Amino acid sequence: MKLQRKNRLRATALGALAVSGALVLTACGSDDNTGGDTGGGSSKSAAPASNIKCDGAEGQLRASGSSAQKNAMDLWVKNYMAACSGVEVNYSSSSSGEGIVAFNQGTVGFAGSDSALKPEEVAESKKVCKTGQGINLPMVGGPIAIGFHLEGVDKLTLDAPTLAKIFDTKIKKWNDPAIAKLNDGVKLPDKAIQAFHRSEDSGTTQNLGKYLNAAAPSDWKYEAEKKWPAPGGQAASGSSGVASQVKAVDGAIGYFELSYATSQDITTVDINTGGSAPVEATSENASKAIAAAKVKGTGKDLALELDYTTKAEGAYPIVLVTYEVVCDTGNKAETLGTVKSFLTYTSSEDGQKVLTEAGYAPIPEAINAKVRETVAGLS
Repeated sequence: MKLQRKNRLRATALGALAVSGALVLTACGSDDNTGGDTGGGSSKSAAPASNIKCDGAEGQLRASGSSAQKNAMDLWVKNYMAACSGVEVNYSSSSSGEGIVAFNQGTVGFAGSDSALKPEEVAESKKVCKTGQGINLPMVGGPIAIGFHLEGVDKLTLDAPTLAKIFDTKIKKWNDPAIAKLNDGVKLPDKAIQAFHRSEDSGTTQNLGKYLNAAAPSDWKYEAEKKWPAPGGQAASGSSGVASQVKAVDGAIGYFELSYATSQDITTVDINTGGSAPVEATSENASKAIAAAKVKGTGKDLALELDYTTKAEGAYPIVLVTYEVVCDTGNKAETLGTVKSFLTYTSSEDGQKVLTEAGYAPIPEAINAKVRETVAGLS
């Protein structure tokens, strides 16, 4: 049963396409927090060079940030550099927090982030953007899985209040009555829970916090920040580090993008949303929640608002959207042409189509059309 469930998770995460109008992030790649160069690292086939416009692009473009979009960036960079001779794009996969810091220090042309800029980060960006400010351009999105390792248990359901208490170390044993109530018929061991979280600033952490804030406000009193806010628990570097600890430690639980669960055979928690049945962490189920996202940003900012309290049938509520952060105006002259050319490709129909080769799915056209319009107007 456990093997069948894991095989189903892997097949769904890597092969399922989004339902109409949905964003899906199914594979996030390795979470390399060393800031290594990922330029041209994909083994996927390149897009036809004639479909990539290199007008204005030249020299080297450095970018960094979210590891959740690493595989997409690997593919896009390879295709783009194959088409645009003499142009070099280097995307360093670190973390959302590090990417935003680098952007606001002016050391990168754009940053990748799993969460939209906060007001103070926007204010800081004005020093770099000069005549403008940093804005959020959504590129891909998808589920944050809650993975666990509990010998003898291959299926587990939790709800938001119980998750909040686990990650806040208020629930300490796996056979706690609150967990048992949600898992009738499951033999839960009298074993200590070891909850793992990210050690560095992370958009994945912030998105989990947003979910817990919205769905369990009485049990999760912390602000949704990139830095892990709660006392206790154990820290690990990057989603890969959290996943490795969960994989290795009996009694462990942690959070990471779905691809880490599927690639390491980690069983994931089903979420009781209050709907008719608990919801499994799959790309298709996450897409049902993300499909209803609305643009909350103003002006050229395209930050999205997600409904973390959805009870829609089969909608997995713990989701994230990955953004590229750029200046709306005031971009550096030496990199502006390449930023516009590269992001024109990533948001193009061809750029979005090739995402399926890396296990991602395209952004809804209604939103993506706004992204392309905004990219065209960058200055």
